[in-house]
Amino acid sequence: MEWIEGLNKAISYIEEHLTEEISYDELARIACCSAYHFQRMFAYMAGVPLSEYIRRRRMSLAAADLQSGEEKIIDIGMKYGYTSPTAFNRAFQSVHGIAPSMAKNGGTPMKAYPPISFKITVKGVEELNYRIEEKASFRIVGVSHPLEKEIEKNFKTVPQMWQNAAMNGTIEKLAPLMNDQPMGVLGVSVCNDKEDWRYFIAVSSSADADNTLDEYIIPACTWVVFSGTGTGLSIQELEQRIVTEWLPTSGFEYDNAPDIEVYLNPDPNDMQYEVWIPVKPVRKV
Repeated sequence: MEWIEGLNKAISYIEEHLTEEISYDELARIACCSAYHFQRMFAYMAGVPLSEYIRRRRMSLAAADLQSGEEKIIDIGMKYGYTSPTAFNRAFQSVHGIAPSMAKNGGTPMKAYPPISFKITVKGVEELNYRIEEKASFRIVGVSHPLEKEIEKNFKTVPQMWQNAAMNGTIEKLAPLMNDQPMGVLGVSVCNDKEDWRYFIAVSSSADADNTLDEYIIPACTWVVFSGTGTGLSIQELEQRIVTEWLPTSGFEYDNAPDIEVYLNPDPNDMQYEVWIPVKPVRKV
């Protein structure tokens, strides 16, 4: 299945279940990837996190229901999954800028967010430097922290981890253990669908490590490795370009393995880095 087609089928699933609980795992199954990779692809391609898109679609329909004047506000809130009037009011105001009660008044301006659809577009922008590597399984050692299943909830957790690791000596402790590829300090998102999600700050190592450090075995995989320089913002821009420019026409799709960011030097303002993306050939139907 072409993965663009899978993404659009996932959008159809969302539309069919806006008045029900929407399973991220089911969306990922439809798109033939992990729930983590689906959320990353969606956010980069749609320009909005998956949870926010679902909220906007629900509140668009809720506004239409309110303007019809036939249902009570509390009933409409419950229809779209809000058991608390306060929660529904907060969600509605975040999208429309007004309270649900005001939406019942004629002439009140509101916002509509139609369903999105994905398609391949060709952009004549800057080149992307990459290589493909086949790599056997390897061990990482470092510190880790649980991640939330809605990935945007981790936007504070991960930067705080890096700040703590820089200040408490963790990175200096890890550096002597580094003895295998990829060589560098690693940011590893372990987010497959068969275990708890965790983020590691680690190094690739076969050396003995004390019990204050966590370890994880990265599975054997085909990796597409992209290189870049710049700042933390630059690496996010590179990851967005990978998803929106390279992946759609590459003949590959995400494999169920971690994403890895490799930091080759410690200067946050002039970083050299690599982004390792696990891939497999696109499945044909």
